[in-house]
Amino acid sequence: MLKRNLLLSAALLSVSAASAQKTTLEFWTISLAPLFNDEMNRLSTQFEKENPTVEVKWVDVPATAIEQKLLAAVAAGRPPAVVNLSSDMTVKMVQQGALEAMPLSDAQKKLYFASPLSTFTFDNKVYGTPWYWAPKVVAYNTDIFKKAGLDPNKPPLTIQTMIAAAKQVKDKTGLYGFMPNINGTGLLYLFQEAGLPILSGDKSKAVFNSDKHIQLLQTYVDLYKKGYIPEDTMRRGYVGATELYSSGKLAMLITGPQFILRVANDNKDVYNLTKVAPYPINIAGNLIHTPLMGMVIPKGVKDKELSQKLALFLTNDTNQLAFSKVTQTTFPSTVKASGDKYFKAGGTNATDQGRLVSSKELKKAKDLTLIYPDASKLNKVFKDNVEAAMLGQKTAKAALDDIVKAWNASL
Repeated sequence: MLKRNLLLSAALLSVSAASAQKTTLEFWTISLAPLFNDEMNRLSTQFEKENPTVEVKWVDVPATAIEQKLLAAVAAGRPPAVVNLSSDMTVKMVQQGALEAMPLSDAQKKLYFASPLSTFTFDNKVYGTPWYWAPKVVAYNTDIFKKAGLDPNKPPLTIQTMIAAAKQVKDKTGLYGFMPNINGTGLLYLFQEAGLPILSGDKSKAVFNSDKHIQLLQTYVDLYKKGYIPEDTMRRGYVGATELYSSGKLAMLITGPQFILRVANDNKDVYNLTKVAPYPINIAGNLIHTPLMGMVIPKGVKDKELSQKLALFLTNDTNQLAFSKVTQTTFPSTVKASGDKYFKAGGTNATDQGRLVSSKELKKAKDLTLIYPDASKLNKVFKDNVEAAMLGQKTAKAALDDIVKAWNASL
């Protein structure tokens, strides 16, 4: 009996010791719970299986809180091992010295497309492994198209024809044709999609107050002034547009294909009337701004090598493909996974159409997020002045001149 108790005690001590020796790795994602709990838990379990001395803890954080939460964790000396950040968030965190560079090998770099990897590269140092992205598409209501006298089988293919269609919808039906992505710093991306520069070649000056830049802003000022775009365009962006489309009051929704699922959940009748077309390009630029998500390593992690191992695991070919199949509408940033036949299958519903259309546009996709000092301050200057132009408080020229002057004082 005594011998058996001693053996049991020894076994318990062994288990306790093994448990005590485990390293806890915490990784954060942005707004994936509860829809993707199963996939995140699968990833955690699989990494633990491949690394028996590691215990993985997944934490999901709202997009509105993740930057502040990360900075607080770094300042307190208790950062998570890996964090999911968008490209623009990564720029701000790098500028604040909150991230560790990743010494990736050439073989590891080749896993990813060059463009996504360059988005997370600053001063020739990689600060994140690219994760998922999805080129924008246009979901459109075929019933509204018919009522406006538009052919549902011939959606607009350029920004210019999209604006013409939007005007026709409003004139013929009283409903809005589209809600352009011009809130916040959205116009910076539209400039670049139109082939217009933001900064000089050496990035020392802002140059977006040329006649062509002014003309592009004036186009949207005129649309707003004449009632062709909703009043809350500058305040609500994607969220407002999605809600308006789901309620059957918007003809065309410029969106990432993942948001089409929201339409299906919000209003099945509108979803059933929806077809999907490619994002109307501006011929001069032939680009589609496609924001990237990535995995970064915060400053001050205890084991940078192990953190990098987890970041690479979360964004490898196998796991990026698996995540895309779960979301149904996002795409891998790795070369091999992006070529999978899953993305070419298509289908009859809007979700499947969106995935197929978006997959064909990947060659035009590029994250157009720019790197410049004092980004938060300069972005606010941009936003405030563009809103002033839209509201008629400044001319388009005065607004862009004032922004450029303020930017050049900081650059």
